[in-house]
Amino acid sequence: QVQLMESGGGLVQPGGSLRLSCAASVRIFSVNAMGWYRQAPGKQRELVARITSGGSANYPDSVKGRFTISRDAENTVFLQMNSLKPEDTAVYYCNILSNIGNNYWGQGTQVTVSS
Repeated sequence: QVQLMESGGGLVQPGGSLRLSCAASVRIFSVNAMGWYRQAPGKQRELVARITSGGSANYPDSVKGRFTISRDAENTVFLQMNSLKPEDTAVYYCNILSNIGNNYWGQGTQVTVSS
């Protein structure tokens, strides 16, 4: 059974940076896309970054220019978050979608931006 393991969350002051990582417990072949989502209390889960197998990345306007998604050859996916704001506070989830439609989620990692 595939498990996604996230790391890198924590408490940071406004304007600070964090780097999230997500690795799968077993190698996932034929990855279609990898992404990061977040969910704040009382809000719906939302996409914050997505990267396709071809390397194309997209971001919502709320994080564009501040967040960068990347991946390595082992299908570990990273999210570099700079210039963090209090409104970025949420639980961040890693997601991997395979070409055959398998949709994997991590357990979530808390990111808190506060002074």
